[in-house]
Amino acid sequence: MLADYHIHTRYSNDSFYPMQDMIEQAIRLGLNEICITEHADYLRNDLTYIVNYDEYLAEYRCLKVKYQDKIRIRFGVEFGVQVHTIKDFERDFAAYPFDFVILSNHQIDDQEFWTGEYQQGKTQREYNRGYYQAILDVISNFKSYSVLGHLDMIKRYDRAGILEDKMNEELIKDILRLAIADGKGLEVNTSCFRYGLPDLTPSRTILTWYYELGGTILTIGSDCHEESHLGKQLLYAREELRKIGFRQFCTFDRMNPIFHDL
Repeated sequence: MLADYHIHTRYSNDSFYPMQDMIEQAIRLGLNEICITEHADYLRNDLTYIVNYDEYLAEYRCLKVKYQDKIRIRFGVEFGVQVHTIKDFERDFAAYPFDFVILSNHQIDDQEFWTGEYQQGKTQREYNRGYYQAILDVISNFKSYSVLGHLDMIKRYDRAGILEDKMNEELIKDILRLAIADGKGLEVNTSCFRYGLPDLTPSRTILTWYYELGGTILTIGSDCHEESHLGKQLLYAREELRKIGFRQFCTFDRMNPIFHDL
């Protein structure tokens, strides 16, 4: 079983990848299953990034039938949840038949990480701790998700370098414990390779903590936004998970995990 569980197409604000082209590329690559996970981020200003769910669902349903004999396609989404947008995402989750939901943190108080806006005026320890605390605050109050996406993504945008996970060990473990207690999982996001990060996303340290705490639900995704991203390093990630001790990964159907051998 080879599955890519983090894919964006033209329905996401930062991708122009036609959905049909992506599906045909996935078939050529020999993928058995994919999950499309378009972006959704609610902000207080005019920069809200919300997929047109109705158009997305209509094309998904059409192409799912067209390619049903060649590849399994799941209907997913990537929710960029902040505490003040929880109600918006609860509404969206109730309105559409998602198979799979990635919960990500892309902003805090509507301040972006990639621009450095959130980090400005804070020490490295402050903005790293603030990032993980924001995730814990969200998942303490929002349960309509499947896995935590690219859990240590703040490292991607840390101009001061990468802060050791041990500096926030107990906070990160609190996140992992709550996710496990709620029956949620972690995503291994292979975009770490194209961003030039020195470790997996999340790191091998965080993945080891998750394993030691009893976590079992894992998905693997390329965070694809264009053809060159699709399916990248999925097999490598699986091998690294086996080294940690994991023996299975998951796909999803109607928000229920399905376990496969790594």
